Amino acid sequence: MLKGIPAILSPDLLKRLCEMGHSDRLVIADGNFPAESLGKNAHVVRLDGHGVQEILQAVLQVMPLDQYVEQPVSLMAKVPGDNAPTPIWDVVKAEVKKVDERGEKVVGFLERFKFYEEAAQAYLIITSSEKALYANVLLQKGVV
Repeated sequence: MLKGIPAILSPDLLKRLCEMGHSDRLVIADGNFPAESLGKNAHVVRLDGHGVQEILQAVLQVMPLDQYVEQPVSLMAKVPGDNAPTPIWDVVKAEVKKVDERGEKVVGFLERFKFYEEAAQAYLIITSSEKALYANVLLQKGVV
């Protein structure tokens, strides 16, 4: 164990976060996300038993968001016609506001298949047991 490091961040996950450079991207994926098939060129780290909010809080404690882009955080937009509730979006925005002075305006949305395209280019995909729909979060790393 280390002081000041959230216990949820496993040694493997810490290693992968440390390897990331400025502008590299990571996905925090909900339980329905096709992480293994999309992440063929990414490192996939499983955090079973944990939700998106808990993982996001921990990651944002050790990784800054990119200050050189307007929206270093992207959520998967709803498929047109899907009326699924998305309270997780407010949770993500609240967590981002805690660490980025620009507030929730740094959070954008990507159409589902565009999100998949971007996720396929990510350096790291963190899987979760999140049951909320549309709870996938794409983060772009900033400068430490």
